Amino acid sequence: MKFEDIQSLDNQYIFHTYPRSKVAFTKGNGARLYDTTGQEYIDFGSGVGVCALGHSHKKIAKAIKKSAQNLLHTSNLYYIAPQAKLAKRLIRYYHKGSSNKEELRVFFANSGAEANECAIKLARKFGEHTNGSYRYKIITLDSSFHGRTIASLKATGQDKMHKHFGPYPDGFVRAKSISDIKNVIDSETCAVLLELIQGEGGISSMDKREVQELAKLLKQKDILLMVDEVQSGIYRSGEIFASKVYGINPDVITTAKGLGGGVPIGACISNKIDVFAPGDHGSTFGGNFLATSVGLKVLKVLERMRKDGELEYIISYFHHKLESLLHKYPKIFTNKVGIGLMCGLETKDLSIQTKVIQSCFLSRVLILKSGKNVVRFLPPLNITKLEVDEGFYRIEKALETFR
Repeated sequence: MKFEDIQSLDNQYIFHTYPRSKVAFTKGNGARLYDTTGQEYIDFGSGVGVCALGHSHKKIAKAIKKSAQNLLHTSNLYYIAPQAKLAKRLIRYYHKGSSNKEELRVFFANSGAEANECAIKLARKFGEHTNGSYRYKIITLDSSFHGRTIASLKATGQDKMHKHFGPYPDGFVRAKSISDIKNVIDSETCAVLLELIQGEGGISSMDKREVQELAKLLKQKDILLMVDEVQSGIYRSGEIFASKVYGINPDVITTAKGLGGGVPIGACISNKIDVFAPGDHGSTFGGNFLATSVGLKVLKVLERMRKDGELEYIISYFHHKLESLLHKYPKIFTNKVGIGLMCGLETKDLSIQTKVIQSCFLSRVLILKSGKNVVRFLPPLNITKLEVDEGFYRIEKALETFR
């Protein structure tokens, strides 16, 4: 099908909620994508962090095929073997290397926003049953992003996203920074929800010491620490969760994106195992045979990569390439940010950020924006050295237009 025909159908029948680039992809392999004319692109965005194992990964394809031939879906009215196995594996990997072996439970949904909705509801119900008073307020941070449902959108600390869709549910309080959270806690606070690395807020990493001090304070006050790892989770930071990089044990972790390798899935993991009762929450599609079967395969492949040192090597190599760009183009880039393969380069301003992304697209390498001036990189976690080299070669060719 020609690109013009796809574009025409899209214009006629799809809500125009996305600023699309003028390309339609038809197939992929690893970190490479191919458009309707056969042109090849290097994908340093991996579907906004979703395609953790790149495109057309043989083991994922095999898991999808096997599930399709047996069972795709039965609903959560019945026991689902791969769902239970995936929950066990997530918890086991979370516990690995940690002295904290507390009991955890998992709720499966279809997206990061749904995982965060689950966390919000869990926090609200937790607040009903503690300290003899009703606590319902949830603190989030400036520049955060937690989803586009009404509640998760209100939790998002970006005013530009709040227009048109109010009134919003009450109880979301915003802090300016980690250190400011203690100033907005009151007797009605039940939880703090934060990203350790802000995906949409400029790939801004929280200070490790401040995060650990906050975790201690919240524990003392019996306030839930909920960490949104929708983007930073599933080894994108180099660890199963960025929380492990920070040396903390949150009461709630939400994740999604990379867990399904392209198949929609979300998960809310918590140590508050007795808060929810049957009927308190649910999902028709969440945790079905297809999604959890693929999730099991993704985790198995990524755990092997981490154990063998492959993940550590490619993270180090990718950051070396970013450092080279930073030093070679000081008139364009001012700083390197991020952790693991959730990283970016700060540009001098928004206009340069836009031009870099557009120029790279024309050179057939896909990168993303974040915040007001950051060029974001979320490559597949199994990207090869050859693919990294080709991508950065094309980026340098694109940057020649700035001279």
